[in-house]
Amino acid sequence: MAQTPAPTKSDSVYKKIDEYSQDKKFFKFFHKLMFRKKNTTTVTRKKRSYTNPIKKSYDLYECKIIRNIEIETLDPFGYSSENTTDKPEKKIERFGNSLHVKSKKWTIKNLLLFKQNDNLDSLKIKESERLIRNQRYIRSVVIKPVPIANCKDSIDISIRVLDTWSLIPTGAFSNSKANLEVTDRNIFGLGHELDLNYIRSFTNNIFAYESKYIIPNFKNTFVKTTLESRTDLNNNTFKSIRVDRPFFSTYARWAGGTYYDYKSYSELLTDTSLVTTQLNYKVKSYSFWGARAFDIFGNANEFPRGTNLIVSVGFSNTTYLEKPDTTFDPLSYFSSSKMGLATIGISSQRFHQDKYLFRFGIVEDVPYGKVFSITGGVENKNNKNRAYFGSRFSYGDYTDFGYLQGNIEFGSFFNNGKTEQTTIKIEANYFTDLFPIGSWKFRQFVKPVLVLGNNRLDTTRDRLNLIDINGIPGFNSSPLVGTKKFLTTFQTQSYNQKTWYGFNFSPFLNYTLGFLDEGNNVFFKNKMYSQIGIGVLVNNNYLVFSSFQISFSYYPSLPIDGSNIIKTNTFQNSNIEFHDFQIGQPYVVPYQ
Repeated sequence: MAQTPAPTKSDSVYKKIDEYSQDKKFFKFFHKLMFRKKNTTTVTRKKRSYTNPIKKSYDLYECKIIRNIEIETLDPFGYSSENTTDKPEKKIERFGNSLHVKSKKWTIKNLLLFKQNDNLDSLKIKESERLIRNQRYIRSVVIKPVPIANCKDSIDISIRVLDTWSLIPTGAFSNSKANLEVTDRNIFGLGHELDLNYIRSFTNNIFAYESKYIIPNFKNTFVKTTLESRTDLNNNTFKSIRVDRPFFSTYARWAGGTYYDYKSYSELLTDTSLVTTQLNYKVKSYSFWGARAFDIFGNANEFPRGTNLIVSVGFSNTTYLEKPDTTFDPLSYFSSSKMGLATIGISSQRFHQDKYLFRFGIVEDVPYGKVFSITGGVENKNNKNRAYFGSRFSYGDYTDFGYLQGNIEFGSFFNNGKTEQTTIKIEANYFTDLFPIGSWKFRQFVKPVLVLGNNRLDTTRDRLNLIDINGIPGFNSSPLVGTKKFLTTFQTQSYNQKTWYGFNFSPFLNYTLGFLDEGNNVFFKNKMYSQIGIGVLVNNNYLVFSSFQISFSYYPSLPIDGSNIIKTNTFQNSNIEFHDFQIGQPYVVPYQ
């Protein structure tokens, strides 16, 4: 039964703010800029589901002919993909929408796995919805069948898409340098992404830039093109182009791509006499690959259609146009090489729709399934051939005690019957179901990673570290290297369903610890490095920009910066990522 919600303490406070701002020009402007008008439309209150998957049934319409596909795209402010009565009421919302270019209808149409006059396939409908929701310029999407009066064999499809605000300016300023970065994730509503970053050094009055342009999908082929160019303050340059079509869905039958890059850079190297010199490098590389997926169990239902035998082959070539001589590189580490690899394996993947993971109340797709693959090939470097063998096993699913995902990879080169540059990588992802404590809901995340290297080359280039993306967020440990490392990240995420003056606060606590063997073949006897982070995801439906997050990190000890260091916004609550269960381009197990 529909009912009007009783006024809350938050409503009263915001009403007073609204009344006060009407007589004050400055506050009236600020109020219009920051706050939404409360929606007085009557609503039916429903109990939220926290742990069950978000199910949508199309069984009644299975195999009916799709007569028409109606696509409606919505500006980011004031609209809802689910509630058609929501409209922008504030001037600032309408002004913001006027600056935004909505996604083109054919941009969304290019992401669909079905078309007009097809028989309705419920699995392709659900997968198309996931593909649309997975775009960075989309906040939410609803696809639903629309029955046709007096027509039993046909159906219409309605697609309602809510955009996100796609233009994101950021920047930083210090006494020595400044940078301004602008990202647009949906240029002209085409779904293209442009990222520009301008960096200026005040010390020597030079500038640097970074640019990237991405075309994520060309005419419903799901072929992605990425162009990238950057020059840093030391005049090091990098240019690349990548064109590829991954297995974007378990229903895709083929994948492949090509890549080319050129790098020109310089760095300090120390020769055998301990003399350090700035040396120049120029290197270009290219690769290409292709893969084919084959049905194993037919297409009777979701599981067999998501399970495939995949065969993938690839070739890569790296050429050094300029490099250091043997005085600085006695192992000839910086040498041209060629490699051919092939992978065969079985992949099974599906998705569970869940809420309250890393975003407040927004549907997120969690992959689950399994993959087993083996990779083999040959590398030619320094006029010598050596074989490569690798394997991967990964499994993930929801259990009675939460979601658990594990990934094990092994890879090694073989030269005259001996292993070289062996890598073993073991990692896991785990999070609990939502569990209540009072009016709060919580999830606990745990992500351990173990990387073991054996018979690695005797050079710091072939070593592990704890730097940032491959280690501890915000950590600088360039002098600290080893052949083995262990990392574990713990994150406690909370979700407060009650509001405080209209605000929902979702604090999160992050703790990451790491060990390196530092060449002495031990872990836990060495010094432990760690980061303790605390942050909060803030959500308020009264605000035009409804959510943002702030975080602080504390480092007890950093090899370069010292002890008891505090940094801001070095991590986000979504830094813990899930592995997928697809097989793509063949690769050497990364030693990082």
